Amino acid sequence: MRADASQSDSPQRDLAAEAPLALPRYLTISYLALIVYASLHPFSGWRMPGISPFVFLETSWPRYWTGFDLTVNIVTYLPFGFFLAQSVGRKPGTLLASLSAFLIGALLSFSIESIQAYLPSRVPSSIDFLCNSLGAGLGAALSLLFGRRFFQSIKRAQRQLLAPVPHIEYGLVLTGLWLMTQLSPETLLFGAGDLRHLLDITPAVPYAAPSFFAIETGVIVCNTIAIGLIMSLILANKRLSYTTLPWFFVTALLIRTLGATILVGPQNALAWLTPGAGLGILMGGMVLSLVLLLPIPMRIALAGLALMAGTVLVNLTPFNPYSMAALAAWRQGHFLNFNGLTRLAASFWPFLALPYLILLGRRP
Repeated sequence: MRADASQSDSPQRDLAAEAPLALPRYLTISYLALIVYASLHPFSGWRMPGISPFVFLETSWPRYWTGFDLTVNIVTYLPFGFFLAQSVGRKPGTLLASLSAFLIGALLSFSIESIQAYLPSRVPSSIDFLCNSLGAGLGAALSLLFGRRFFQSIKRAQRQLLAPVPHIEYGLVLTGLWLMTQLSPETLLFGAGDLRHLLDITPAVPYAAPSFFAIETGVIVCNTIAIGLIMSLILANKRLSYTTLPWFFVTALLIRTLGATILVGPQNALAWLTPGAGLGILMGGMVLSLVLLLPIPMRIALAGLALMAGTVLVNLTPFNPYSMAALAAWRQGHFLNFNGLTRLAASFWPFLALPYLILLGRRP
């Protein structure tokens, strides 16, 4: 089955259009993993608290608090309640499903706050628990009002824009996760699969301007080809690939710029635009525009090769002392856990994308 086939000529497309959209379940599971990681990061220093883990329920309103902190705690759980209400029960999106989503969100927050008592770097709080529960409830309420129409509009877009391939929602979540990883100012532009900070490994290549330039260019070229080909495999036809992919990469660069502006400072908004990055984007775009013409099996194989090559290169890249100096003054503050989350997602993204390419390769 070719992804370039027209909608009217494809019985598989008609079947995919009638099948229930599994995207809410994928989003719920993914968002649950993100919440758990962000709430318990850095997963070190576990100890017995010496008091009940539920003592946070007895704490009074804190002396020092900001509206920003309260808003973040509410907004963090709002998407979880929204997605979950469209995923639970025999009839998702109903009042019963929304109530269940609210209760599950509150139970999740209660469990995480209790577990945080065993982490010295975390402070469980009844205010966090209440705000998180409120966020889950608001998300569930919005899902009751707008959730079904929201996902129906996505389903209509799926029929028009996406190829009738199995596990299409997995591919959508992967591309969204890749865009999120661009928010971290510590990762190399488009770089994914860096395991050195998890395994405490020093770079194999010492820093020198020529070697850093060459490896940075290679990382960006490989990842541009890999993510571009993955996107082309889930889009309905090649014409959409040529019109959509430029905007996709522009969005990624805007996200990178926004992340650097907010987390590091406006003066470093374009710190990612190095000579190696500029050359890598140019070369990667040119190669991608050519390989998009290849048949689907060859695109799948080439995407896997580019993904593995980019992962190897990013683990060879020497640390840039100039970037490290700029990040040394970074006050992460409330974004400490979010930064750890984006780095983790960037580290494991290639190992989540490879199984998807295998699934695509086994399709009819």
